[in-house]
Amino acid sequence: MYVHIVTIGWLTVFFDFPEATFTTGTSFWQAITQTTLSPLRGVSSEFSTLNPDRGDAYLRVQRIDQGVAGIHLDLHSDNVDATASEAQSLGATLRSQRPGLVILNSPGGLTFCVVEHREERHRPAPSRWPAGYRSLVDQMCIDVPPNAFAEECMFWSRVTTWERHVGSRPEFEYLTRPATIPLRLLLQRLDDESAEDCRAHLDLACDDVASEQRRHEELGAVIERVTTNWTTLRDPAGLSYCITRRSPDTGTLQP
Repeated sequence: MYVHIVTIGWLTVFFDFPEATFTTGTSFWQAITQTTLSPLRGVSSEFSTLNPDRGDAYLRVQRIDQGVAGIHLDLHSDNVDATASEAQSLGATLRSQRPGLVILNSPGGLTFCVVEHREERHRPAPSRWPAGYRSLVDQMCIDVPPNAFAEECMFWSRVTTWERHVGSRPEFEYLTRPATIPLRLLLQRLDDESAEDCRAHLDLACDDVASEQRRHEELGAVIERVTTNWTTLRDPAGLSYCITRRSPDTGTLQP
């Protein structure tokens, strides 16, 4: 029987923006999430935090030297080395390591980090907008190639200890989010057999998809696809993400 020895205390998503789109991407997500930007930090002033009015921050930005815009996940742990070792025993691959930070790839090739937990535990509430509806970035979706789906779902369930569930469609599985954790993890099995590595995108829950969609378009987002339960958009920095009709309170689909 598998025995888990460490606990994940918090999740953070980093927006990884190249120099050319760092300011544009940061400004867009600051407006989308109704947050304030912390002072830049890091050796090259490459990091900043999107601070909510209430609750603990779970969204950060990073200026990258090369590549295209993307996102990655940080797992916060009271024992970074033990969590990283356990992740490797479950199939993760080590990329680099220094005190308080380990960078790994999941079995399906998704980059993530293990970092120190600094007592974050207060999940921010949804933002309320002038039109009366609410929205919240509340989910990271891991997009998984078909042949890696079973292993990737098992990996994230075991490394977090969160229970797996079948989603609203057969290509989805999700992990139960503890009440003190800001983001739910959703895994989506892609149709593309040629896809090689996992990638990830963010999802927002909201009370009024049409109104939220218009707000995002006014801020520079472009619609890519519209379905019954979600709208896929691309932000001004080139990141795809979704607005869904899930409840900002419970994360479940609204009638």
